[in-house]
Amino acid sequence: MTFVEAANAPLRKTGAIKLYGPDAFEGMRKAGRLVAEALDLLGDMVAPGVTTEALDKRALEFGLDNGALPACLYYRGYSHTICTSINHVVCHGIPNDKPLREGDVVNIDVTYILDGWHGDSSRMYAVGPIPRRAERLIEITHESLKRGVAAIKPGATTGDIGAAIQDYAEGERCSVVRDFCGHGIGRLFHDEPNILHYGRRGEGVPLKPGMLFTIEPMINLGRPHVKILGDGWTAVTRDRSLSAQFEHMVGVTEDGCEVFTYSPRGTEMPTFQQG
Repeated sequence: MTFVEAANAPLRKTGAIKLYGPDAFEGMRKAGRLVAEALDLLGDMVAPGVTTEALDKRALEFGLDNGALPACLYYRGYSHTICTSINHVVCHGIPNDKPLREGDVVNIDVTYILDGWHGDSSRMYAVGPIPRRAERLIEITHESLKRGVAAIKPGATTGDIGAAIQDYAEGERCSVVRDFCGHGIGRLFHDEPNILHYGRRGEGVPLKPGMLFTIEPMINLGRPHVKILGDGWTAVTRDRSLSAQFEHMVGVTEDGCEVFTYSPRGTEMPTFQQG
């Protein structure tokens, strides 16, 4: 695996890992904050009877009002601004006119392009009171993400990130989806390196200051296997068990990492209502 200075790299995926400087980190802070603000805003809307189509429309309006473009809209033929993945949908759920129901859990994934920089993040939301098993899955998935982030520092490896996530999630009797991974990000939506959410410590790509990527573990209550539905996008658990995902966008610094997508309100985790 080679590393290149991003300023000298072409604006396309080349197989090399780009290392970014202070200007890029500032651009990513702004893009990441806008996405985090959008997720705060959309979280206020999540309730029984609300459609994911309405959430999608609001996300588009918010991005355009703030000078950003929706990265997913028309990406490889995708026709919406956000992904909305409900219950046993693992990722890439497509917004529609079906109302959310009490007891559902939903992941909302937003990506904007602001001044040429991509901001990408997702969170879980509870639709009214939800079963305890769903609360537990959300808690485990969020903690898995936190442990992955905590493993990031120069000299560590991508395998350290994956191992931190896998060891915790499997220790809680959940499974880690292996079909999807985090990815490099910056001027490109999806770049090198791939960030697996499972692995062995000390293996994989060494982490260096200036790397930008997402961590986005998908954790299932049942088995890890998934299938893609006929729409070509929606991934679901084969055993129809619940799935959850959280995603942050990070940059490796000289002594650790910077997370660009923390909620300005500090509300990454949903507040669970009592039934």
